[in-house]
Amino acid sequence: MAMAPVVKLVLGSLAFAIFWVLAVFPSVPLLPIGRTAGSLFGAMLMVIFQVITPEQAYAAIDLPILGLLFGTMVVSIYLERADMFKYLGTLLSWQSRGPKDLLCRVCLVSAVSSALFTNDTSCVVLTEFVLKIARQKNLPPHPFLLALATSANIGSSATPIGNPQNLVIAVQSKIPFGEFLFGVFPAMIVGITVNALLLLCMYWRVLSDHKEDEEKAGEVADSEVVSVAEEDVSSHRFSPATFPPPPTSEESNLRMDAADTLRNRAGSAGESDLISRDSRELQTDAESQGESNDSNNNNSMFKTKKWRRVLWKSSVYLITLGMLVSMLMGLNMSWAAITAALALVVLDFKDARPSLEKVSYSLLIFFCGMFITVDGFNKTGIPTALWDLMEPYAKIDQAKGTAVLAVVILVLSNVASNVPTVLLLGARVAASAMGREEEKKAWLLLAWVSTVAGNLTLLGSAANLIVCEQARRSGSHGYTLTFTKHFKFGLPSTLIVTAIGLLLIK
Repeated sequence: MAMAPVVKLVLGSLAFAIFWVLAVFPSVPLLPIGRTAGSLFGAMLMVIFQVITPEQAYAAIDLPILGLLFGTMVVSIYLERADMFKYLGTLLSWQSRGPKDLLCRVCLVSAVSSALFTNDTSCVVLTEFVLKIARQKNLPPHPFLLALATSANIGSSATPIGNPQNLVIAVQSKIPFGEFLFGVFPAMIVGITVNALLLLCMYWRVLSDHKEDEEKAGEVADSEVVSVAEEDVSSHRFSPATFPPPPTSEESNLRMDAADTLRNRAGSAGESDLISRDSRELQTDAESQGESNDSNNNNSMFKTKKWRRVLWKSSVYLITLGMLVSMLMGLNMSWAAITAALALVVLDFKDARPSLEKVSYSLLIFFCGMFITVDGFNKTGIPTALWDLMEPYAKIDQAKGTAVLAVVILVLSNVASNVPTVLLLGARVAASAMGREEEKKAWLLLAWVSTVAGNLTLLGSAANLIVCEQARRSGSHGYTLTFTKHFKFGLPSTLIVTAIGLLLIK
């Protein structure tokens, strides 16, 4: 593609630069309007500067990607209502055998849930569980938060619905769900294992020291309970009983007169007392009978609601499983996700507005603006010119070329974010491959490297930022995950896990 005229090239580059700054730094002091508005602003500038026409802007919006993203978000919302993520959180602490076992569980649960329900959703829901478990067990939160964020990114690389960039790749490459899964799954399994081992090596001493502190704290707590119990027993001391002195003769006569008066009154009121006593007994029996009937009705209603809840949960899980099976069979992923979402809405049999309001429409709008902005930047000819310079050195049929391509994707994913990187490089990387098999490998390598690249820095992935913000705002359990702590682990983990994928993805 030839370079555009100078005016269009400069204005298109300016619009893309504004979009990039607002996407990477949404709270920039000069224009703190956020990512979504920044995306729309960049798209508007592309049209105003006449880099693209309004018709081209509408055509740039990829509806299948938006449909797939919307459908998976709705399904995730109903899965959350069906307590799926609550069960995953319970699995983290069920019969845990210490801090190291807990760390490995966080890695595994985060990876699996991200592959099935997107990494952002998993991080939103599981961060609170991880923080509470760490606090309850007197453990430092940052190793577990790092395990959650990095494992979510690695695990999400295995499926087309694991993260937004995989959605783009799956739709543009037309790689079936099953081929995508089996192509990346071995690298994902080894990557998760290596990532967990790196976490254990880096924080082995910290986790071991806190285990000893936890045992000591438990012993101290037990001793405090014993001491408190002893203090309670010693403070409640009983004194011997004392009897009052015997009454005098005058007091005895007065008590006898009072007793005679009471007997006379009792005789005259005997019949009325019997009648009132019988009526009270009848009323008490009726009330007790009514209470027993009410309790039986309440129990039956409770059992009915319980069974309805169990049936509804089972239906949600079955519909989600059906969606995944349909995708594995090669059916259209966008329509499979939308069909599953609508089936859940109908099955719920109530107004769907509260559930649909939880959909991240700001993310959908962000994608619309990003599609237009990236398409306009492509029309300037700059991405094509840069790729023409790199293409001779980035051939995936050679180890050296694969390494060069991985470095380019790694850098761009942290500079321009992973989704714009996929939109800029995807078609070019695939076009440079020789044959269908190499083309599929190029798409899968792009998915792997652009996803794992998010672990390099705290700003490299939306999942990282979600974990950081959720942890910081978690009330009394709040914790701030700093950029330095993340980068200290993110750098070696990203380089090693990326290299693993380059070797295993075929």
